[in-house]
Amino acid sequence: MAIGFAPETTSVTSSRRAGRHRTVEPSEWTAAGIPLLINPREVVTDLHTRHLPAPGTAVVAVYSPDGRLTASASFAQRPGVTDGWERRNAILSHLRRVTADDLRRRRPVRTAVLLVCRDGDAGWTEVDGAWMWGLRDACSLYGLRPGSYITLTEDGWRVQGEDRTGRTPNATSWTATSRGAASLRPSGTPPLRRAAAR
Repeated sequence: MAIGFAPETTSVTSSRRAGRHRTVEPSEWTAAGIPLLINPREVVTDLHTRHLPAPGTAVVAVYSPDGRLTASASFAQRPGVTDGWERRNAILSHLRRVTADDLRRRRPVRTAVLLVCRDGDAGWTEVDGAWMWGLRDACSLYGLRPGSYITLTEDGWRVQGEDRTGRTPNATSWTATSRGAASLRPSGTPPLRRAAAR
């Protein structure tokens, strides 16, 4: 699994200026120079296998510069939250449980990716905008680079802001097995420290 890095840009406008709700529009996300996933299907499949997210679950994952998954956590999400402040706090809380921060580094080298399993249409929503703002701000406060924001719905998965999609896995794939995520870890991959607060 590998992550390609898009060139960084300073064209991001602070969402705080946009209004009361801290949110990010897809066009703003695209303009931010977010690192691109070379193989998003592989990333989504791996995170799904490890955490088996059902609707109402978010998964935050941290990747090393060479694209290795170093830590991940799954957690329940409050429905309908459209302010990124709360989303940011949830992401930070779970990052702290599974990995140390990189604040001592001069520049971020690790990348955080967020996968949110939810009901509804696969297109961007205001709730997604809050998650994107939360991921970006949490990464800034934790010394990480914000990576892709991925939604998982009944229709499949979508990398928001890039519009790369796939049909499987999807939001109902977790019902296909009754085994725990840990037992589904592919052979040869190191165990990850996880926080699963569902």
